[in-house]
Amino acid sequence: MAHGLRPVGIGFVETAPVRLVFTHEMAAAPDAVFRALAEDVSGWPQWFSAVTSARATEGGREIRLRGGTRFQESVIAARAFEVYAYRVDVTNTPGARAWVEEWRLAPVGTGTLVRMTFALDGTGLFRAAARLARPGAGRALRTAVTALDHRLTHRSPPDPAPA
Repeated sequence: MAHGLRPVGIGFVETAPVRLVFTHEMAAAPDAVFRALAEDVSGWPQWFSAVTSARATEGGREIRLRGGTRFQESVIAARAFEVYAYRVDVTNTPGARAWVEEWRLAPVGTGTLVRMTFALDGTGLFRAAARLARPGAGRALRTAVTALDHRLTHRSPPDPAPA
């Protein structure tokens, strides 16, 4: 059953009771990464395997994950080539009370250092489960960012010429 979460701002990323922070370096430039995150919302399922559906809405997004988890989100920060963050407003995740996900982008040579933070609050059981999920969330995020990097830096080969 879906329920509304407490509306929090970008500052919650620094004050949340549970913060899961992951970093990964990409070959793709920050502008390309930002566009993929913020502007190509419907493209998320093509590189983030946990996402089965992503749709931009007025001021936010609707996301569906494998296993049936759903999110209605509001974008709370979108500074080109620097940060993209959204707050979960409604979810069917039991025990969640407040949730922000922030993607920070920093140039590294010609590539990008991505720092992704899950900022969470909820019941004691929710907070404990979130902490236990850290290794799996880290693997999923590394896999997704690697897939996005490949998508942004490798063009599909041309179709072979007919014989």
